[in-house]
Amino acid sequence: MHLPKISTNLAISADGKISSVAAIRSGWTSRADHARLLALRSSADALLIGRGTLESDQMTMTVPGKSSQPLRCIVSHAGKFNPAHPIFQKPGGPIHLLVTGENTADPPLSGVTIHHQSLADFLTHLATHHAVRALHCEGGGQLIRELAALDLIDEFHLTLGGHTLFSGLLAPTATGLPGGFLDASRAYQVSYYEPRPELGECFLTYARLRECAQ
Repeated sequence: MHLPKISTNLAISADGKISSVAAIRSGWTSRADHARLLALRSSADALLIGRGTLESDQMTMTVPGKSSQPLRCIVSHAGKFNPAHPIFQKPGGPIHLLVTGENTADPPLSGVTIHHQSLADFLTHLATHHAVRALHCEGGGQLIRELAALDLIDEFHLTLGGHTLFSGLLAPTATGLPGGFLDASRAYQVSYYEPRPELGECFLTYARLRECAQ
């Protein structure tokens, strides 16, 4: 497959959760973490997010002050996108909606492209038809797990929020709800490490070691 370089970005609590059981919105980390999020967005040709995260955080997936905005790509199994969501109202990069389930129907949205295919085929389409070389995923955990299952994550950017404990058996982790293991291990090494004790946070980047793939 001809694929873009794929990175992901998440903040996790001290107990390894990305949210509480009640699925709180993002914004529980520092301004420095938010600035890092925007910097990672700025370096991407396309942004990718799951519909649930898009709706809970009311994201518009834009980069302030950037003349050329990245593509905005949203993944959903069932479709049923809300035309009133802010992303469809705010100017930004072209919007591509991926619906992976069958027998779904969505109302037409002006200036929006809807795809009906698998996640892997969609990523190939972005690379071959839209010249996407760097794609950045901002969650949620279920979508990141799908990328991990396909072994497509090249870089994993992480903010460890040592100031927060979410707890709860059903609180989501970086790869969705606790469940079965992947079919094989994925080997990464730390390529960036920035402890920020004054914030109670640590910024990390993990790079995939392809030669260690099993």
